[in-house]
Amino acid sequence: MTADQTAKVEWRDGTTPVSVRFDDPYFSVDDGYGETTHVFLSGNDLPARFRPGFRIAELGFGTGLNLLATAEAFRASGVPGPLHYTSFEAYPMSPVDIRKALARLPVPGDLSAAFQTFWDRGERAFALAGLSVTIIAGDARDTLRDWDGTADAWFLDGFSPARNPEMWEPALLAEVARHTAPSGTFATYTAAGHVRQSLAAVGFDVERVPGYGRKRHMSIGRLSAPA
Repeated sequence: MTADQTAKVEWRDGTTPVSVRFDDPYFSVDDGYGETTHVFLSGNDLPARFRPGFRIAELGFGTGLNLLATAEAFRASGVPGPLHYTSFEAYPMSPVDIRKALARLPVPGDLSAAFQTFWDRGERAFALAGLSVTIIAGDARDTLRDWDGTADAWFLDGFSPARNPEMWEPALLAEVARHTAPSGTFATYTAAGHVRQSLAAVGFDVERVPGYGRKRHMSIGRLSAPA
């Protein structure tokens, strides 16, 4: 991986990781863990939908916070594995930045340590607390098109549509729909009108619902059943 493919991070107030490329924080400056569980887990009706073989896919791996919150919820659910977790990330963070970011979040220490060991070794496919994890590096506009999998639930967690419009292009969201299982769902922190319209146009029944913290609204949806 070249330097151009690695995330460039600055630390706001020494504690909040901000993408230099997109000038946007990696997670809520108030409560990143709370936002993750509200938006991506509850927004996809998880952990209630967990079952053996359940498949989650994600646009924007970032710090790994969503993965760790999912692993914690899956472990607590008592559902037998595996759960499949695939994430698409154009600019993976360095091990040093990952470690610093996770140190200030209330993630279980054993899960965080295990994940960081894999990340430090450069492993991007590994098993974690019953999850079969694959992180696919590269531009999702290319890598998702070539992916042969499908997801029961999507975490759409790219940077803000205003700052990272490529992650929210209609063509990419069409690929999300194409790689969604029947009646599969998505959740995202953004309620931007053009994002909701694009998701509706590719077959999702989209709802605007209460967001987390200072974000008044977020979006969730379910792939429409064929007529």
